[in-house]
Order: sequence, then C-alpha cells, then structure tokens
Amino acid sequence: MPSVDLVVVDRPENAARQAAELLVEAARRGDRIFLSGGSTPRPAYELAAELEPDWSGASVWWGDERCVPPDDERSNFRLAREALLDRLVGAPEVHRIEAELGGAEAADRYERELQGRVGGLVLLGIGPDGHTASLFPNEPSLSEQERLVVAADPGLEPFVERVTLTPAALAAADEIVFLVTGSDKAEAAARAFDAEPNPSTPASLARSERGSTRAILDRAAAAQIRPSR
Repeated sequence: MPSVDLVVVDRPENAARQAAELLVEAARRGDRIFLSGGSTPRPAYELAAELEPDWSGASVWWGDERCVPPDDERSNFRLAREALLDRLVGAPEVHRIEAELGGAEAADRYERELQGRVGGLVLLGIGPDGHTASLFPNEPSLSEQERLVVAADPGLEPFVERVTLTPAALAAADEIVFLVTGSDKAEAAARAFDAEPNPSTPASLARSERGSTRAILDRAAAAQIRPSR
C-alpha cells in the first residue's frame, strides 16, 4: 500500500487549520474538492471560507452522503453549505449527491457525473469503528473494483442508507487528506495508519495510488500510534 504522511499537532483547532489551508490551496488551483461529513471538518470549512472566500475556479463534490433530503440535519451537503458554501463570495461548481432519490439511483447518477474521473483532493475522516466515507468494516463495497460510487448499508447511527465513493475511486484521487481528532478515534487511527491494511478498518484501505495521502491528527487521536511512525 502507498505510504501515509502523518502530521500530528497539539490541538484540534491546529488540525482544522492545517486541513483548511490544504482546502484553500486546492480551491486556488481550481481542483475538484471532495468534502466529508461529520462534526470534525466543520471548523476547517469555516476557516477555509475565511482564508479564501473565492472558490469560483474550483468544483465541490462529496465523498459520501446519507439518503436524506439536502436540508435534513443529517445531510453532509447541508453541513458543507452552512459551514463553507454559504460563506463564500465566489461560488464553486457544486456537484451534490442526490441521495434523496435512494441509494441505487443516486449512486448511478453520481457515477455518470464523475465521468470516470476523481482526481483532486478528497477530505476524509475516520469513525471509531475505522470506517471512512461510508465504507464500513468488512462490507462488500470494500472489494468493488469497477464502480466509483455505490449504495452502502446504513452502518452507524443515524441508520439510513448511504451513497459512497469506493476504494477504487479514492485510489484515483490526486490527494487524500484525513482529518482525525479526539481520543475516541485513537484506536481506529492506530489501525488505519500503524497496522497492515485490513477490511475490518476501511480507512486503512483508502490511499491515493498516484498522488499523496496525508493524515492530520491531534495528539489525542495519535496517542496509540507508535513513535517510530
């Protein structure tokens, strides 16, 4: 597997800043930028909008989505709209996963929209169970080699169907950036970045094959990673 560049900082806010700066660099390059959900990236999104309010040259995509309407509080799109998109003065192209249509149809539409290409920067997180995007431990989607996008089982709460990029899609990214904070992620982070790849920890399988993979962690999240790493 390709290597991972580990960046460990003292506090969650420092991790958010580093992620925000990478998002801004990608926006200024006019890249495809794939966003993640959850509470961890919100500060990074808010800071990225402050650092660079003009994203008009870039396009924004998502690594996964829950099958809920875009205004639902569980929606990854809604999180990004509130924390990032609504704060910009120069809007990017927005390519939302239309997950409210149901997993299978939304995955098919998003696959067509990608037109066989991922590239750009993909921002990912890690769940305490080791999942990333909506790739959950030991699920069949982890061995998908043909498709870039698939419907996914509900996984952790909230228990709703999901749509996700596949490991094959993530491998085609130019740059993968993991943002991981908090002691509740420490065990999963060690399995993802300090152990052999294993489908029981999907994050350990998410690596860029042609570009770079970086993990930005605060000290709490990195606590179980061996110093030699």
